[in-house]
Amino acid sequence: MSDTWLVVGLGNPGPGYSRNRHNIGFMVVEELASRLDATFKTHKSKALVATGRLAAGGHKLILAKPTVFMNLSGGPTAALAKFYNLRPDHVVVVHDEIEIPFDTVKLKHGGGEGGHNGLRDISKTLGTRDYYRVRAGVGRPPGRADAASHVLRDFSTVENKALPFLIDNAADAAELLVAEGFAAAGQKYNA
Repeated sequence: MSDTWLVVGLGNPGPGYSRNRHNIGFMVVEELASRLDATFKTHKSKALVATGRLAAGGHKLILAKPTVFMNLSGGPTAALAKFYNLRPDHVVVVHDEIEIPFDTVKLKHGGGEGGHNGLRDISKTLGTRDYYRVRAGVGRPPGRADAASHVLRDFSTVENKALPFLIDNAADAAELLVAEGFAAAGQKYNA
């Protein structure tokens, strides 16, 4: 069993999207890179990649931020999995989730994509849905507002105050998932 894990944060490239709810995945892998003192570099897979170990002798993390739009995240994810010779059971995708209240983190293994086009593209290019997900709750849009417009908006002023805690919790969840497995991490985050 490989001790290397690919952790892909989903988001859209460019400064105009950087603080959008849809870019929470990027924010989480940036936090993980900071914890590992790792720097993102351009990779031929159409992603920015940073590498490091959770602890001395611990699991190696390949952190990735695709440089393509969210709906095309599968290409870079599959290319990195192939490049590092990793099976889907060593892939973790960090993404926004409207079905979970803001400030909540849940874990998932396999299953549907819940209308998330980035996940749908990853499932298609990996040829399976059996990869791990760290789901960072961004909440449903108010009233009958459009979900796509909601996730492409920046976090509100109130949400921005709690955003660092959401990012930290999602990064902690990814670390726990890799270090101790889905059962232990799920017991903490899915209870």
